[in-house]
Amino acid sequence: MRIISICPSNTELLAFLNAEHMLVGVDDYSDWPQNITTLPKLGPDLSIRMDELEALKPDLVLASLSVPGMEKNVDELVRRKIPHLVLDPQSLTEIGQDLLKVAEACGIDATAIHAEYLSVIADIQSRGHKANSRPSLYWEWWPKPVFTPGNINWLNEISSITGGRNLFDDTDSANIQTNWADVLERQPDYILLAWVGILTSKVKPELIKKRPGWNDMKAIHHIHVMDEDLYCRPSPRLIEGAIRLGKLIHPEQFEGMKLPRFIKEKK
Repeated sequence: MRIISICPSNTELLAFLNAEHMLVGVDDYSDWPQNITTLPKLGPDLSIRMDELEALKPDLVLASLSVPGMEKNVDELVRRKIPHLVLDPQSLTEIGQDLLKVAEACGIDATAIHAEYLSVIADIQSRGHKANSRPSLYWEWWPKPVFTPGNINWLNEISSITGGRNLFDDTDSANIQTNWADVLERQPDYILLAWVGILTSKVKPELIKKRPGWNDMKAIHHIHVMDEDLYCRPSPRLIEGAIRLGKLIHPEQFEGMKLPRFIKEKK
């Protein structure tokens, strides 16, 4: 079966099914696992070169709506009558359901992997619920204008199951545009920088301290640069991100917790 993935999270989903050998092409941002990096690149996920995609004669294209603007890719796949599957998960449960959906489309039995996936989530939640405090977490997807997750997003869920609370869990949205003053008024306990599409080496936490009034914020002593690919891509790799977050905010509960067998750790 010839498969093309035009979104990094879908590429990773396929890897968890041990089916990356079926891939014949990917988008420019797909970079995990390492063995897919030599495949033909078909452009950034918002500007896929459809003529090149079609020339690869895929049996199935894994598309996504996880980033605003990806609708045009789906519209073009429909217009060209190219077989495709569209994923748009907003929670860990939905990611698990997508794992089964992609597996079925590829003729793979994912029952065991899915069961282990759910078991690890339950373990994380059990540890998080034993924590004595629930610190508020400000997740920053973009610095200016400020974008942060609301309560219809996997980061809201990950914050909760690890024993924390998303600072904007009172807003019914997946993605919120706000401002520095709003964040300051809410007084988070932690500032977690996961700038979408930006390498951790390019994120400058010292700039946070230059924002008006932020030096008086209690979280100014708890600024952390997070691996964007472990928190901003809706794939099972979020499990690794959740475990890392748990060890950060509640080390006493998550000490010694190892990654499950189905996750290849980011080095």
